[in-house]
Amino acid sequence: MLESPLAFFRGAALLMSEDLARGPNAPLTVQICGDAHLTNFGVFASPERRLVFDLTDFDETDQGPFEWDVKRLVTSLVIAADSIGMRHGAQEKLARSVAREYRVGIRRFAEETRLDVWYSSLTTSSLMQDLRGAFTDVTRRRIEDVLHHLRGTDDDRAYQRFVTGGDEPRIVDVPPHFAHLEGTDETGLSPGDLLNVVATYDSSIATDRRLLLSQFTPVDVARHVVGVGSVGTECFAALLCGRDHRDTFFLQIKEAHRSVVARARERETTDDPAARVVHGQRVMQVTPDAFLGWATIDVGDRARSFYVRQLYDHRASIDVERLDDTLIEAYGRICAWTLARAHARSGTSAQIAGYIGGSPRFDEAMSEFAQTYRDRNSSDYKALHDAVVQGRVSTEG
Repeated sequence: MLESPLAFFRGAALLMSEDLARGPNAPLTVQICGDAHLTNFGVFASPERRLVFDLTDFDETDQGPFEWDVKRLVTSLVIAADSIGMRHGAQEKLARSVAREYRVGIRRFAEETRLDVWYSSLTTSSLMQDLRGAFTDVTRRRIEDVLHHLRGTDDDRAYQRFVTGGDEPRIVDVPPHFAHLEGTDETGLSPGDLLNVVATYDSSIATDRRLLLSQFTPVDVARHVVGVGSVGTECFAALLCGRDHRDTFFLQIKEAHRSVVARARERETTDDPAARVVHGQRVMQVTPDAFLGWATIDVGDRARSFYVRQLYDHRASIDVERLDDTLIEAYGRICAWTLARAHARSGTSAQIAGYIGGSPRFDEAMSEFAQTYRDRNSSDYKALHDAVVQGRVSTEG
């Protein structure tokens, strides 16, 4: 989080949620992402093996005011624009453009049938066709440029790097990315506990996927370090082997907790945290991971909740440093369109469209908020930086 104001923003979802909870909120709640910043959108392979563009992180998903997601998305783009040297006047225009795309998109989805909204998808191959009528020819060409700037991990190369060869495949220790557990870790988790998650979570996935999963055997587990947005979250990887050492894949096992949305709104819940994540992802994402599911296991004297999904499934995210003024606007509009569709899947697109209306007042309000919060975020980042320099906050893990 000390790397830059944008990195700080990515890791401060709770801080922003608490700020949003103290302000006025729309009376309309939907299934929200809870952390809809620009790098939590990207490309991944659908179960049908098509590359699709969608939201990719749902750790904080919950029921909440729809505009929380819009504000976090627009603010993240303004902060990213600031990091690449875009002038404040251009940032204001960017924020209005992205907010307008959400407003127009939610109205468009409100006019479509429920089934059309639910089954709509945004594949990279059909992206231009799906957005025809929503974007100009010039903008569509810019969007094609954006897709060329997605940075991902090739599955084959990932396995070559992180899996040993031979008849008994194992995860390669590549600290801090992968590191094997030596007995029980400081939180009380052991390799056996993680294997127990893999063995029991199959009851939360569809029967056909359960049959496919049963054809694989877990052969190794290791700690897996994830991005700045998941700081402090327990995350692991399990390597599964099928017919032979050439038939392997990774599952990610991640511990879930109470969402930042619920914590900021001081809402008590008895829902299983991992079930909340999986439910939210299945609602908001058009083509969820085929192996997405959850399990709760007893570790010591308490129950701990984990969700499971594939790791390295042709995933790609935006490389912010390679964006320019034109590309960041095109990318922001893709994200806004995608966010509008995700919200529309809750069935409240008509209510949201009616609430924000057809005038640019919504766009202007989101832009004003984003610019104000950019400065607030910069101030908070500086405060953390100064506290570390002065020794009042430790960076030791």
